[in-house]
Amino acid sequence: MFQLPKPGESVRTTCAYCGVGCGIIASVDRDGMVSVKGDPEHPANYGRLCSKGMALGETLGADERLLTPKIGDASVDWNTALEAVAQGFRETIDQYGPDSVAFYVSGQLLTEDYYVANKLMKGFIGSANIDTNSRLCMASSVAGHRKAFGTDTVPGTYADLELADVVVLVGSNLAWCHPVLYQRLAAAKETRPDLKVVLIDPRRTRTDALADVHLRIRPDGDGALFAGLLSDLNRRGCLAEDFIRDHTSGIEAALAAAEALSWDDLLHQTGLSRAELDDFYALFAANTKVVTVYSQGVNQSSMGTDKVSAILNVHLATGRIGKPGQGPFSVTGQPNAMGGREVGGLANMLAGHLNIEDPEHRQLVQDFWQSPTIAERPGLKAVDLFRAIDAGDVRAVWIMATNPAVSVPEAQAIEAALAKCPLVVVSEVLETTDTARWAHVRLPAAGWAEKDGTVTNSERRISRQRALIPAEGQAMPDWWIINQVAKRMGYSKGFNHETPFEIFCEAAALSGYRPEVRRDYDISAKAAISSQAYEALQPFQWPASAGSADSETRFFAQGSFFHADRRARFIAVTPDNAARTTPEFPFVLNTGRIRDQWHTMTRTGRSPRLSSHLAEPFVEIHPSDAEALFIEPADIVRVSNGQGHLLLRALITDAVSVGSVFVPMHWTDQYAACARVDALVPGLTDPFSGQPAFKNVPVNLQRFIAQRFGFAVLRDKPKAIDADYWAMAKVEGGWVLEFAQRFLTSNPVPIDLGSEPEFLSLIDSGSQVGRQALFDETRLSALLFTDRQPVEVPRRWATDLLTKHFESPGEKLACLAGRPRADVPDQGATVCACESVGLKTITMAILDGCESLSAIGEATGAGTNCGSCRAELKGILDAHLKDPTSEAAAAAS
Repeated sequence: MFQLPKPGESVRTTCAYCGVGCGIIASVDRDGMVSVKGDPEHPANYGRLCSKGMALGETLGADERLLTPKIGDASVDWNTALEAVAQGFRETIDQYGPDSVAFYVSGQLLTEDYYVANKLMKGFIGSANIDTNSRLCMASSVAGHRKAFGTDTVPGTYADLELADVVVLVGSNLAWCHPVLYQRLAAAKETRPDLKVVLIDPRRTRTDALADVHLRIRPDGDGALFAGLLSDLNRRGCLAEDFIRDHTSGIEAALAAAEALSWDDLLHQTGLSRAELDDFYALFAANTKVVTVYSQGVNQSSMGTDKVSAILNVHLATGRIGKPGQGPFSVTGQPNAMGGREVGGLANMLAGHLNIEDPEHRQLVQDFWQSPTIAERPGLKAVDLFRAIDAGDVRAVWIMATNPAVSVPEAQAIEAALAKCPLVVVSEVLETTDTARWAHVRLPAAGWAEKDGTVTNSERRISRQRALIPAEGQAMPDWWIINQVAKRMGYSKGFNHETPFEIFCEAAALSGYRPEVRRDYDISAKAAISSQAYEALQPFQWPASAGSADSETRFFAQGSFFHADRRARFIAVTPDNAARTTPEFPFVLNTGRIRDQWHTMTRTGRSPRLSSHLAEPFVEIHPSDAEALFIEPADIVRVSNGQGHLLLRALITDAVSVGSVFVPMHWTDQYAACARVDALVPGLTDPFSGQPAFKNVPVNLQRFIAQRFGFAVLRDKPKAIDADYWAMAKVEGGWVLEFAQRFLTSNPVPIDLGSEPEFLSLIDSGSQVGRQALFDETRLSALLFTDRQPVEVPRRWATDLLTKHFESPGEKLACLAGRPRADVPDQGATVCACESVGLKTITMAILDGCESLSAIGEATGAGTNCGSCRAELKGILDAHLKDPTSEAAAAAS
């Protein structure tokens, strides 16, 4: 049995964020504080970490944790809660049938958690109504893989990015979404400057700093781009005829569909020039070692599967697959999206990468589980699942480790569905999330540092996640909770696991059961390992079949695909990305991540360091569009469509194209008044994968006219905020708050601090422009500024006041000045979160003669730790070198 580390001891574990799957060395000091660093021996990251990984220790603790099981708002013991869940599910099934219940799970679960949840639903309840939030990020890739290869197989490895001569990044902001892969690619390019990087993205992102070519494609133009590439490769005579003949089928139909696209079609659908297309096609044709990395810009589309197929087609047609430095590469969004796919977490799959539609596969799994039944058809995919809840067809749902009231399209409708569902169970780490507030039963789940099991990263590498600290309160691992409910439902025989080790071995044995049934996923070499070997398990790639040694593997260089005839399938793609905008909603909304936040901020929102970079929800607007709409920088903007509206801070930038806007996905009702972007995203999904279209949403923009703006720093989180717009973020020592009100009110302090404070005030009662400060002896409790326009106060200076002591009335009064003393430098907005270095400090270093990233790092420390900010630093440096009078240079003045 795994033992928690003693103070000062180190544990090798795995990061909790993106699908890169970085190895971490974590240690706990005598005060219980967790520190982390990159594991130099882990083959995913070789010691590198991004800003989020570096700050993992800051996201732990008992604050806001769900510490006991709860029915309604009442704390109960575990037995009472588990009986309520089991009885509720059993009674629903007895009255309405197995398809009246559902699980909605998460890539945040460990593989062992995923396995028992899938086993319970598909093999014992007998329904396939278990889907995962991976449906929102990777389902189109899964569907494309299965169509082409016969299985959900990622052919290559991370090393291929470093071995390639050309890396094509499609719909992937690698610098912010997979920072360690970006760092590996940047290091390879520094070593081999001839390595070319092509970025295909409608928006200029920080990844652009590494790109030799940026193709600013129209939304959803990727399918046409790669269909045109297939046709062009054929015209150039670049097809691998032997590989096509010996290992594939369907090339004729795929070519006919591609060649039906005229140049006018390609120019219109991609939005690119003929020269841009010619140059890209020539570069791809001239280089054998090409890796195409694709992510959410491809997957999150109503035509995502076709776009994946178009990418796979060109690699199959040229035989550039499964060889060093060659192949298509899907990078996953969550730490265990791949592990969930391996054990059947998606509603249309069975454990072991087996197909629910195949009777032989169903029988294999049922025989292995010795289960009373097996689901015979795919279950409800995420969007349809919540619609079924709304319709009353699903009457009991168990949501585990995810926040669909924020992350699923039609977010307002998700909440309405949960509000009317007879039984909502939520397994959660936090006391309150946007989803947990609708739960009838809340079950306290163990968090990242408290869990023990395995995860699989984007290159099929399985790593151990090891517990570092005891679980807070009565929190328990998800696998334990699921097993306990299963037993109470009458399924004790299949759910007697005492440890995650036992579950791992069972899942490994299933992967090799009846080997005559051929499949790609096989880790049966690990099925009979000892518990000691499991505790010491080193990262390994699958397949790892019985009797084999661990090795680095690629698939399909010599064909041997997983369709019955062992041939890959070309898929005929007929792209059509007709505009979705209308005169009423003329702008295209694109959604995505920012550098230092993660999903719905339930973890990263707790870290002051991670909230220092971008603390407010925002909308990126092109300067031409902003001018036409009379929107100024820092204005509040109403972004709306027929489903709802958002209120966001304007960020005016040519990073987006005219007619397009970008909004981050992260903000929730816990951190902002009106910023859940998926309230605007319709439930439009890909017909094959069921993946929603998050990247192409028609919206309108309108300047929000506010009569009062406010900014505050607060020691305690406010109880309530009386403002139309507000956003708050964690800072060292407390909270920072921005707000705006459409109408002036009689209350100059629209914040409920839970008490009746007496402020030290300077206020103009007529205009309500003012400054107030509240002190608790020598410590600042609240500092509030209001104005008729956006408040111009140095944010970094103001938040630093929460950590200081004020000994005299004069020092306290000086806070109301709204600016630092002359001898206190203002660092400006944070750029490097690790070293807490601001824009003005960096710009001053550039003005003082720093003309390289290494020089800036030596002078300021910026970029010298995790490296996630290096792309941003390069942008600041390039802007200054190009124009010393630019905004980057002027920021120091």
